Amino acid sequence: MANLLVVDPVTRLEGHLRVEVGVETVGGVQQVVEARLAGTSFRGFERLLEGRAPAEAAHLTQRICGVCSVPHGVVASMALEATGGAQIPTNARILRNFVLAANFLQSHILHFYHLSLLDFAAGPDSPPWTPAWKADLRIGPEDSARLIEHYKQALGIVRQVNEMAAIFAGRQPHSPAFIAGGFTQIPTREAIEQAKVYVKAIAEFVRSLYIPDVDFVANQYPEYGKLGRGTGNFMSFGVFDLGDRTSLFGPGRISDGSTEIQPVDPQAIRETVVRSWFEDSAPNRHPSEGVTQAAYPKEGAYSWLKAPRYDGRPYETGPLARMWIAGRYRTGISVNDRHKARARESLILAEALSGWLAGLEVGGTAYTAYTPPVDGTGAALTEAPRGALGHWLRITGGKIAHYQIITPTCWNASPRDDANQPGPIEQALVGTPVQDREHPVEVLRVVHAFDPCLACAVHALRI
Repeated sequence: MANLLVVDPVTRLEGHLRVEVGVETVGGVQQVVEARLAGTSFRGFERLLEGRAPAEAAHLTQRICGVCSVPHGVVASMALEATGGAQIPTNARILRNFVLAANFLQSHILHFYHLSLLDFAAGPDSPPWTPAWKADLRIGPEDSARLIEHYKQALGIVRQVNEMAAIFAGRQPHSPAFIAGGFTQIPTREAIEQAKVYVKAIAEFVRSLYIPDVDFVANQYPEYGKLGRGTGNFMSFGVFDLGDRTSLFGPGRISDGSTEIQPVDPQAIRETVVRSWFEDSAPNRHPSEGVTQAAYPKEGAYSWLKAPRYDGRPYETGPLARMWIAGRYRTGISVNDRHKARARESLILAEALSGWLAGLEVGGTAYTAYTPPVDGTGAALTEAPRGALGHWLRITGGKIAHYQIITPTCWNASPRDDANQPGPIEQALVGTPVQDREHPVEVLRVVHAFDPCLACAVHALRI
């Protein structure tokens, strides 16, 4: 890679990420012409689950990440339910929606204020805001001070969102409430009324501060409304079951930035590992047959992330994909658009919380007794804050014999595949101008807009 520039580690994200970009002058502009993203940590959750009781999956997989633990608890329960065709009560469906939406909200708010904002606005000249890059900061001192004050307020709001979720989930993160067959909590009038107080404050924060702040920053950096396009392919597995065969955000996919929604066929998903540190005797596998066998070092490999593809193509997942497919945001595909879609999705979710509370049956059951089969297979797809999430399992003799997970960041931050196609973030970086090679903040802005979560994405053999 000519004129190599490396950012390692990329800070203000969950996990460990290395970015390598090739920079050349094209048309008089110094810009990225090639990019490689490397997940540099490795973990063993898929292999750790083997040999364990199926019911443990909903609790152990939540430990993959402390930011987005809830989606793993939800989808692991759904996958186990799929092994025997279990149906859950209405209260369980609503409570899962409520706690999952709360997780989206805390993650989205945290992402903008605490992970991305400092790419655009200067913080105070003291820890934890220093050391910091000061390149290309256009927001004046008064507006920066106002945004940092909102940064501090957002810490309190994130705490309140988790407290609200814990009313029903028992604790946040890593809730014990998610089980195959439903949800462990029976809703009480007191709990519902307590949650309503939180809902009002959270919705007001999103409406009066979060969305205006995102739009203000975007207006100060208008060129980021064109930078970071990426693949133009979007996919969503659908999330927030409304109980009438529809979802608040429906499943679907689009190609090349179109508005034509196409269906998602789970059988069209494959993972390739030619650029990943994994054994590749069969490099394109459906996740139900996936193998997590470390192969480090390995010629040509550069990441602990696998490369999921749909029908052989890379797809972006996340808030912009969900909002685009739902027809709720189709302004553009860029760094600014990812932030704007995430903020507007937050308002939709904050406003949905009250309806879900109203739909709960006080004192009604949230669990249907369910025993999974001694031998069977199951799979489930949903959405996490960062995008499409899938769990696949096989049970043999009453124990988990096989478990595979594809997370949103596996899709977005994937390395090149067997056709040498870059992953979505790698593609989004191409064409990004770089003014200062010592402080390539432009690269960080593109990467951070995807909100990568590497702890969820990396896979490893337990050694």
